[in-house]
Order: sequence, then structure tokens, then C-alpha cells
Amino acid sequence: MTTQLEQAKAGIISDQVKAVAEAENVSAELIRDELAAGRVVVPVNNLRINQNLKPVGIGRVLSVKVNANIGVSSVKSAVEQEIEKMKVAIDAGADAMMDLSTGGNLNQIREKLIANCPVPFGTVPIYQVIEGREVEDVTYDKILEVVEKQAQQGVDFFTIHAGLLKEHLPLLENRVAGIVSRGGALSAKWMLTHNKQNPMYDLFDELCDIMVKYDVCFSLGDGLRPGCIADATDKAQIAELETLGELTIRAQEKGCQVFVEGPGHVPFNQIQYNMELQQKICNGAPFYVLGPLVTDIAPGYDHITSAIGGTAAAYYGASFLCYVTPREHLGLPNSDDVRTGVIAAKIAAHAGDVARGFKGAADRDKKLSIARANLDWKNHISQSLDPQTADRMHKESCREAGVEELPNADYCTMCGKQWCSVRTNRQVREFIKSQSELVKD
Repeated sequence: MTTQLEQAKAGIISDQVKAVAEAENVSAELIRDELAAGRVVVPVNNLRINQNLKPVGIGRVLSVKVNANIGVSSVKSAVEQEIEKMKVAIDAGADAMMDLSTGGNLNQIREKLIANCPVPFGTVPIYQVIEGREVEDVTYDKILEVVEKQAQQGVDFFTIHAGLLKEHLPLLENRVAGIVSRGGALSAKWMLTHNKQNPMYDLFDELCDIMVKYDVCFSLGDGLRPGCIADATDKAQIAELETLGELTIRAQEKGCQVFVEGPGHVPFNQIQYNMELQQKICNGAPFYVLGPLVTDIAPGYDHITSAIGGTAAAYYGASFLCYVTPREHLGLPNSDDVRTGVIAAKIAAHAGDVARGFKGAADRDKKLSIARANLDWKNHISQSLDPQTADRMHKESCREAGVEELPNADYCTMCGKQWCSVRTNRQVREFIKSQSELVKD
């Protein structure tokens, strides 16, 4: 079976492309052409076609998408809890999921998660490669064995840290945070121990052969992403990005779909440059960013610092945002953290779509605004990004105001009847309308 990229290059519009076109309200021909050019990906493992997977398209001609991370830790959580988190994330609007599990029976955990996942599902194979062994004991054969096994289970995209090269490591000397990527740190340790090149880079052609067989999409990992704003856009980050540009072309020539991962912690004023540089170096391949977080001083609120950066990233060139939860840098997220993180990322993605003038992006905003102006509480809440929270807060306000609900009230519970600007505005508009009618008569 050929990959989505190969079909697009042959002029074929696959069923998955048709499904994405219908969901996005764009032409299937446009998606096919952008896919053929490497500027769109549709991550769907061949083994998941016609199963429970809803195809998702990622690229600048489509709406910006959001990923959520879950995973069983060696010290906390269980697969049932992670399935619950996944359901919460998807209910909140996550477009894709990544399993970052590092503990337990990883094959069984992955099998259960995929069976319950209706959106594209990704992993970082290196996490399983080091299971039960020290990183320095990792072999080339073990890497290929794990990658093939995970592809056979139906994983739709892999984060592969192949761009971090041995010659990049001296560039880290003056970094404040060093390497914060787990995959990047593991790769660096292996290279230093063996005094050899990154095995993922050496094995890249073999990895492509496995991934093209199952149509697993590359998520080319940024092992040297900045872990603090002081390290943003430094020589190490850019050197790895240049290698990722080379690997993007190599993978696409092999028939593999590719998107590229990016930072990280980046000051707001550097986001535009980072997005535009990636687009140039990686020939327009979709860019997948973690945040970026625009400041380092907000533990407990990093979903907000991430959403600020994510909006700018989405506007300037990113196609895919990885959520950040309030518990980032502090611990593993619970279900409430997951929901909060997804909603924050969805706000950023939507705000980016509105700002870049994506077709239809602002329609929902207008519908909500009309409902708000009309004190139409039902539609006001239903059009919101998170109706569950909006409805809860509205009902709480109603109870505090001494009424059960305000479905037909001509005022809001925040200001009260006499001070409600919306109510007063309606009276003003009605007066102006009546005066206008009198003039016509």
C-alpha cells in the first residue's frame, strides 16, 4: 500500500484526504496538492485505515491543530487513568494524542490506548528502546525492532530525534538549561559514551523504509529545543534545525510524510523569526511547536505562557501546537490539568486562525457575539470553546444572584439589572430604531 504522500504525488485523492477536505470545508484538490508538495500531512497508519481513526490534516492551508500528551510513568498513574485523560483531552478538542509512557508493559499500554483513540496517535520510540537497559547499551538492532513493533501496532506518527548530531554538542557549552528534551538528552549521552554519530541519524534510511511501509508520519524531533528563554534561537538550536531540513527532504524523497518539531521556550519577539526560519529551512513542512512559552517564571500557569506564544506561532507559521498544562515543570498532569491545557491550546490555535484570516475562523466568534448581544444564554454558551465550563460558571452566578437560571432575562448576572450594559445597549438601539422609523414616516 502506498503512503498518503505517494498517492498525492500520483494525483490520487485518497478517502482520508476527502474526509479532511469535508471537515475543513476546503477542496480535496487543494489538500492533495499541498500534501504532494510536503506542506500538508495526514497522519494515518495504513493499519488504522477503516478502523476508529478520524483523519486529521496538518498544514498552513488548514486550521491549526492541537496535540495532547498522556502516558504512564514508572512512578505514577496507570493505563486506565491515561485512557480517561485521553477521553478528556479529545472531549476538550484535542486533534491528536501522543503517548509518552515510560513505565509498565509498554506494548500492552500502547495497544489499549490506540484501541481507544479516534484521532492520530504518536509516540517517541526511544522511550521504549531504553526500557530495561542503560542508554549506553542501546543497539541499532534494538532501535529498528522497537520502531517496527510500534508501527505494527498502528502508531500514526513517531517523534524521531535524528537531527541532533555529535558535532552539535560543543555548541551547548554556554547554555543555561542545556538539553531539556528527554530524547535529545538520551541521544547525547549515547553519542558521548560511544564517541559515535547519533544512531537515529545513521539509521535514517532504514527508519524511512519501516515508516513508508506502514505510512507512519515523521515528527522530526528537536532534541536541542531551548528549555528557557535565555537559550532561545542559539547556535545549537539552529544547527539542529538545519539538519532537520536535510532530513525532511530525505524522508519525503523516500515517500514518508514529515512534520518538524520546534521550540520550546522563546521570547515573544523571537517567535516570528523562528517560524519563518523553519518554513525556509524545511521547505514549508508543517511546524509543530511546544508552546512556545514566552517566559520562564510562571510555574503553575504555563498553559497561559504557552497560549500567548502559541497564538503568535500559529499566526506566523506553525500548523500544530502541543498543549502545555498548568502542571508543566511541576509534575504529571491529572485530568483537570489535561482539560485546561487543551482548552488553552485550542484558544491559541483559534486566535491564530482568526488573525491569519483563515476562512470561516471568525464565524463562531460572530455567532457568539450575536447571542451575547441578545442575552441569548443558550447559544452564548453553546458557541463557546468550552461549553462545560461556561455553563457551570453561568449557573453558579445565577445561584449567587438568587435565581435558578436566566434563559430569558434581559440582563446579566455580572452587573445586575440596573447596571447591565448589554441591557442598556438594547434599549439604546431600540430607541434609535424607533426614531429612525419616525423619520421615515
